[in-house]
Amino acid sequence: MGEKPRVVFPRRRRHKAATEGGGKRLALPLSGGDSPQPRSEETEGDKSRPVIGHLGLKTAMQPELRQRPTADGERSGRAKAVPRGRRTGRGVAEPENGSAAAGERGPPPFPPARGCRECWGVRTGGSGLVAAAVRAWARGRAGAAGVSSGPTGPPATPEPRREKLLLPALPRSPVLRACSVPVPPHRSPVQAWVESLQHHDDERRGLTDLHPDVFAVRPRLDILHMVAMWQKNFKRISYAKVKTRAEVRGGGRKPWRQKGSGRARHGSIRSPLWRGGGIAHGPRGPTSYYYMLPMKVRVLGLKVALTVKLMQDDLHIVDSLEIPTADPQYLVDLARYRHWGHSVLIVDVNKMPENIETAAAGLKTINLIPALGLNVHSMLKHETLVLTLDTVTFLEKKLLWHDTRYSALYPFSMPYSDFP
Repeated sequence: MGEKPRVVFPRRRRHKAATEGGGKRLALPLSGGDSPQPRSEETEGDKSRPVIGHLGLKTAMQPELRQRPTADGERSGRAKAVPRGRRTGRGVAEPENGSAAAGERGPPPFPPARGCRECWGVRTGGSGLVAAAVRAWARGRAGAAGVSSGPTGPPATPEPRREKLLLPALPRSPVLRACSVPVPPHRSPVQAWVESLQHHDDERRGLTDLHPDVFAVRPRLDILHMVAMWQKNFKRISYAKVKTRAEVRGGGRKPWRQKGSGRARHGSIRSPLWRGGGIAHGPRGPTSYYYMLPMKVRVLGLKVALTVKLMQDDLHIVDSLEIPTADPQYLVDLARYRHWGHSVLIVDVNKMPENIETAAAGLKTINLIPALGLNVHSMLKHETLVLTLDTVTFLEKKLLWHDTRYSALYPFSMPYSDFP
């Protein structure tokens, strides 16, 4: 634990006064620092420290490039002899007294058997050219060891083959269907179970996402009533018709004279005042009760009906309408086992399978309807509503399209010239 190891950096061109005035040279400490302080050190005759600078670094760090010693123990060329000495903790070897003779062969500055970091104690975080050069030299030796052409040792025994650990397969996503129309950022889709009609117990195939603007709107009972009454009456035509006094047979002459008889005056026995006479202000059919609700009100009625069915757990979604048999009793038992109630409405956008058509043909409580014919009256009339996945996609696209179907070009307060 003496003084800090140092590496001497020679100057290429020494000032004349510095060389003549005692032969001093600058030495920098090896440890890292922001601004290393130079230190002057005396040289004694021919004894000198090994120089490791930006010029002598390649020769000092690559032993194979150094020149071999001659027979008399002296090194030829520009390379200086490396004196034998003790190694300090982290630095260059210092010469010992009497061991720096010209003919002695000292140990190589970098032992090949050990790494540079352990032998020379160069810190990995050190600053300066020496630390960077030592790291580069270590990388070069490691790369050269892989491509060396020296004698190879005995072949290494292969490691025993490790059996792959079979990890359990990750479960796939339970959501079988996502929303066909993007959901607004401030809302999240609602979910419902997807069932199957293949077996009574096959009630949990997965989940499906339902658009909140179709299956999770505000339950407006007034809208339901308006749409239900409109649906009941807009096709109604009353054929009730009664006869007026002009259409009733008879009553052409005056029953008695106007004055003198003491009776009330009358002009015809078919007057509405008489029994068997005409009817005043009676129905004059056929009478049409047609009227039309706005499109947005009708679309909102369908959304509210679907929402109410889902919230009351009366809406069931199936993957398809395929059933294993055409026996009507199978549908009856299926509805009873799953507690679907007394009446079931099954909706599909595709062509109905043959088995379910045959099975539902003779049943009064289980009805089939295409998706284009779905209406509020039918949904409210039946206790349970069954939709397929394709039908849900179809309804979402159609009902959400109506939200942006009509848009004003400019405010309706301004005059429009294209009104009929």
